[in-house]
Amino acid sequence: MTLLNAPKFDAGRERKKAVLIYGGIALVLLAAAIGVLGYLLGHGWFYTNLPAEHKVDKFFQALETKDYNKAYALWMSDPDWQQHPQKYDYNLKRFTEDWTTESPVGPIQSHHVDISKTDGTGTFGTGIIVAVRVNGDHKLFMWYEKKDGTLTYPAPHELQYQ
Repeated sequence: MTLLNAPKFDAGRERKKAVLIYGGIALVLLAAAIGVLGYLLGHGWFYTNLPAEHKVDKFFQALETKDYNKAYALWMSDPDWQQHPQKYDYNLKRFTEDWTTESPVGPIQSHHVDISKTDGTGTFGTGIIVAVRVNGDHKLFMWYEKKDGTLTYPAPHELQYQ
């Protein structure tokens, strides 16, 4: 092929190429923005901590409505815990006392999940610390164990935030 018999210019094909190139760049920039925004807002890279935050939110909703059976099921990550209560050393009676009369903030009347942070060993951490503001201005830090979905209080350490 020589310059004298080169193929004709195809404007449609060039437009498709440009759309693919600019679309790919836009997609990469959007993915980067979503990833960084999730981290900056305190929900983990690409919002990966949201499932843990939702579970902690459901847990505190159950405590607010005094549905201690549901809260205990979320705590143990076992919806069928009533079929085998002997499996757990930490029983429902003690759990209820710990979250009502023995609670450092008293019975839970209101809550707001603030932020979360992946923590622990390994590349992606073994758990997530979820910061919850309870009964107005009391901060509680819950630990969400990634391997089995159980909750623990208090978390291994506290997060610094406003």
